[in-house]
Amino acid sequence: MAEPAGKIDKPEPRWQALLALLAVGGIYLALPQTLVVGPFWLLPIVIVILVTPTIVAHRMGRYSLNRALGIITSSVITLALITSVILLVLAVPAHKEPPVALLCSGAELWFTNVLVFALWYWRLDGGGPTCRQQQREFGSRSFVFPQMQIEKIERSRFGIDGWRPHFVDYLFVALTQSSTFGPTDAPLLARWAKILAILQITISLTIVIILISRAVGVL
Repeated sequence: MAEPAGKIDKPEPRWQALLALLAVGGIYLALPQTLVVGPFWLLPIVIVILVTPTIVAHRMGRYSLNRALGIITSSVITLALITSVILLVLAVPAHKEPPVALLCSGAELWFTNVLVFALWYWRLDGGGPTCRQQQREFGSRSFVFPQMQIEKIERSRFGIDGWRPHFVDYLFVALTQSSTFGPTDAPLLARWAKILAILQITISLTIVIILISRAVGVL
């Protein structure tokens, strides 16, 4: 459904997604070396190297290149996350790290999981932020956000005419899924979103089980 003709279509802000990527890099700088493959600074440097041409491609109007680089970046940080979670699982019986350090690392990886999958949802829904802006459609193609369930005649009352999700909306979806181990206020429609949600929930559940087991061991 198209937006009202008189609505000013402002570009979706991307600094939130950029901040999330930088936060992932910052978290990896704080992780113990035993939970990171290679030098601790490797992932942050890779993120910067990939993000720079991604921003340039967007500003130059090379949207296909921008999308491809964004997917590559998300794939890299997802692989790094999965690797670190595996190392976390292996670190518990090995007792290579102090219990408190493992608890802190687990919490950091849990939050990283939220950021990583928020970036995936933001990047893939409706073809990505650029496509969503160009198509000027109401709502989402892959999620049923609460705004989409409001009757059309009531949308102006709530100030959501022409509403489209931004990164914060996907961040909330990722946060609630990692917290409740399932979809909450935004049911999933697309199969790709369900597959990613399965992976996200599995990672979150693994980390939580490790944290609980480690905490019980400390007590």
